[in-house]
Amino acid sequence: MSAPGGRAPLASVLAANAISVTGNSLTLIGVPWFALDTTGSPGKAGLVAFCAAAPVVVSAIAGGPVIDRIGRRRVSVVSDVVCALALAAIPLLHRAGVLEFWMLCALMAVTGLFHAPGETARHVLVPDLARRAGTPLPRAASLYDAVSRGARMAGAALAGVLVALVGADTVLYVDAVTFGLSALLVLAGLRRLHAADPVRGAEPLSLAGYRADLREGYAFVFRTRLLLATMVMVMITNGLSQSWSAVLLPVHAREELGGPAAQGLLHAVFGGCALAGALLYGAVGHRFPRRAVFTAGFLLCGAPPYVVAALTGTVAPLLVTMAAAGFGAGVLNPILTTVFYETVPEKLRSRVGGASTAGVLLATPIGGLAAGFLVERAGLTATLLTLGGVYFLATLAPVVFPSWRGMDAAAPKAEQISSSEPSPPAPVPAPGATTPRR
Repeated sequence: MSAPGGRAPLASVLAANAISVTGNSLTLIGVPWFALDTTGSPGKAGLVAFCAAAPVVVSAIAGGPVIDRIGRRRVSVVSDVVCALALAAIPLLHRAGVLEFWMLCALMAVTGLFHAPGETARHVLVPDLARRAGTPLPRAASLYDAVSRGARMAGAALAGVLVALVGADTVLYVDAVTFGLSALLVLAGLRRLHAADPVRGAEPLSLAGYRADLREGYAFVFRTRLLLATMVMVMITNGLSQSWSAVLLPVHAREELGGPAAQGLLHAVFGGCALAGALLYGAVGHRFPRRAVFTAGFLLCGAPPYVVAALTGTVAPLLVTMAAAGFGAGVLNPILTTVFYETVPEKLRSRVGGASTAGVLLATPIGGLAAGFLVERAGLTATLLTLGGVYFLATLAPVVFPSWRGMDAAAPKAEQISSSEPSPPAPVPAPGATTPRR
């Protein structure tokens, strides 16, 4: 039975994450169109995506020990506030006539640097909030992902309409407001919550202690074959997905589909079907082998959109493909989230979450940069087919390599694992960094 008022903190985090994800969808569409409108170059749009993604890796690598000592609530709030200020500065400087291209890259780098710790801080709170609310962990994980999917769908549709009607710079203002609202919800909703406070009794953050914390997190990540295999696969697919969202789809929408409204529609359909997939998996997914469902989901959401976009210049075929891709993507994060929370001890979640998030994001900065370069050198169609082929090969990994069989093994409870014990048989990358970012 949940404690009195025990569901309020979980509801606050779900609402804050929904608003933050809505802002992410606005960024996903607004920033590439802003870069294309102001520079006219797919290559420069890819460079902006690189500047936004590279600091995410840096902050994810180094952020775990900091999150534990500063406190998950504080990290989430500060992260959202800084992102709001950086995003609002872009249109303000542009309308003042002083925005240079390097300033755009620098401000996007600031958002990337601060975004990952805030997202990690909210993710690792879910098990504690679920216990407080009396909600089973698989249901809470599916609910967390489903709320994110719904927000992504609504944000994408809103972004496409706003870019078409009022311009990409106005969308960035709205994006800044969403981050501010997320910060307020976490600030008010997680007061006096022990799990959100700084770790009690932790040693002051010295260089030696910091290195020890990082080493502990990375040791847990690297000492199991399944964790290493999933990190490598998702690292590759996230890089490819960044090429799609930051460069390939915006360029395809501009040249073939009629503009940002079509792109927003495609994102919304993808998000809506991903929401349906997440809800369906939350209801009946436990009845099916995790590895088979995970593989099928990735095969659906990976290569098909690239191939269809390369072979057609109309919205309808790509709309159907994105619907199927979204449904496949919807089952991924609930699987990974559940296994992650079952496997990683509570006191290591921030460190392991930061380390594994850094791993799966390692290729993300290169995705947009490489896609912009390839489009300008080889053309859009050749780039789509090439990257779609690489995506297909990457998603075959769970079928080919034996280490993936551990995904179906019964995971031990995190509370029964100490940091000094051998690593469990089936850890997975940090949740939230695995679904292809479309």
